Amino acid sequence: MAQGAFATPASGWATEGYADIAPVVDKLASAHAGRVVFTRFVHDTAEVGNWSAYYDRWPEFRLAAGDRAWELTLEPPAGAPVLDEPTFSKWGAQLQAVVGEAPLLVCGVATECCVLATALAAADSGRRVQVVADACAGATRQLHTQALGIMDSMSPLLSVVTTDQLVRW
Repeated sequence: MAQGAFATPASGWATEGYADIAPVVDKLASAHAGRVVFTRFVHDTAEVGNWSAYYDRWPEFRLAAGDRAWELTLEPPAGAPVLDEPTFSKWGAQLQAVVGEAPLLVCGVATECCVLATALAAADSGRRVQVVADACAGATRQLHTQALGIMDSMSPLLSVVTTDQLVRW
């Protein structure tokens, strides 16, 4: 969720509203300690298939997995796994193995990219998914809003909630 490549305003992948959602994500992570997984988008040096063309567009992100740009900007709760994936969707064998059959509560960046891809893939597998709108940020606020609208249209497999709604439930 929370990586320097998306937090730094000068970054080509900066997400509008990142600073606003960081405390919300941190609060959610603390409230759900023991049931939290952090994921990181990292560059795959193999650049399989069309990923090479993608990184031709963003060559400044052809960085090793250990580069500071991929570091988390938030401290995961003690014992929380941190999973790396070189794809927009984090819904794969690693994440499935960690979460088992539990429903997913998804937040992070970018709403129109990794959040959308992860939520759709998990929902497509039949998983119940809730995306926390005020704990997500997109490249722009408009893209964020559009992505939330798309995801909210997929109810009941996928729904968009707010932290206030989660507290009331």
